[in-house]
Amino acid sequence: MRDVCIIGIGQTPIGELWELGLRQLAFKALEAAVQDAGIERPEALFVGNMMAARLSDQAQLGALIADFAGWRGIEAVTVEAACASGGAAFQAAVRAVASGMVETAAVVGIEKMTEATGEAVTSGLATAADADYEQIHGLTFVALNALLMQRYMYEYHVPHEAFAGFPINAHRNAVNNPNAMYQREITPEIYARAPIIAPPINLYDSSPICDGAAAAILCPLEMARGLPGVKPIQVLASATATDCLNLDDRRNVISLDAARLSAEKAYQQAGIVPSDVDVFEVHDAFSIIAALSLEAAGFAEPGKATRLAEEGEIAITGRIPISTMGGLKARGHPVGATGVYEIVDVVTQLRGEAGANQVPDACIGMTQNIGGTGSTVVTHILGCI
Repeated sequence: MRDVCIIGIGQTPIGELWELGLRQLAFKALEAAVQDAGIERPEALFVGNMMAARLSDQAQLGALIADFAGWRGIEAVTVEAACASGGAAFQAAVRAVASGMVETAAVVGIEKMTEATGEAVTSGLATAADADYEQIHGLTFVALNALLMQRYMYEYHVPHEAFAGFPINAHRNAVNNPNAMYQREITPEIYARAPIIAPPINLYDSSPICDGAAAAILCPLEMARGLPGVKPIQVLASATATDCLNLDDRRNVISLDAARLSAEKAYQQAGIVPSDVDVFEVHDAFSIIAALSLEAAGFAEPGKATRLAEEGEIAITGRIPISTMGGLKARGHPVGATGVYEIVDVVTQLRGEAGANQVPDACIGMTQNIGGTGSTVVTHILGCI
């Protein structure tokens, strides 16, 4: 297997992008990525998406986007793994290049959610849960995460206000990200007054419905070293693990086993330990998932992740910076695109191009993209060359 590098990245702002269709949105991100990489046409395209067929009546995104980008004839497929679709698509691109079957691969994560009704989006997101044992009882995705948060608070005697540090950190970092949906800070007082969505989850515990697309271009390390003006970032690890969809069958409902297994495999592939990671783009779709992901990945003991937030350890200058460009909470969570946005954010950090949000001396970065309530988890570790 060959070593793989990221040689180009691109993204669109996240928000209510009604003026752009699926193909136009994806093309904007891909256009920026190929210009950044200095190439014209990749050999393969991998699209991460969850809900286009359901919300936009559009399947076959691979062929649709390849044609619109002027790449008609290339290999192009769509990868779906719920909210982990972007990370899974990126892994497919990594494997294609590493195997030697493809020299240059493009990956784009895309989602359009704001043009559908709230009922349609809620129903679409619920497909990440178990249809026979969870959906049938009316459990929405927010409700499932509320159950996780309730159990966590009960088991570890953690008050709700202890989670405030996660959205506060995310919103603080989003202020300096022009592509973020919410570029404003929040305070503990604002968090405490926020309306409840599903007890105990409030408005600031939950990421927003939004549109967006992010892209990356990959090639072999040998090729990357010969490209002028490119700042290649190496893919040190790419690992996926799964768990059952329905929460009641989990070994421990507040221990994300798939996140732990995925992280452990990634650490082994990269030859590192958690303390070597300089920046971690966590999947903070909900505050509780940020806490569980940090614990599963080995950055905190069970029941102790909220202390990292309370003590500032997740800040840009902290021990394990997370959500450095706003995360899912403030940058936004266009579900099928999120895993690729995480990759773009880490590449930006490792290139030293994050501006006011730059993590000092960042050399190793990690992303964790989570589908469902932890049923599919894709972890990537990237490093400077």
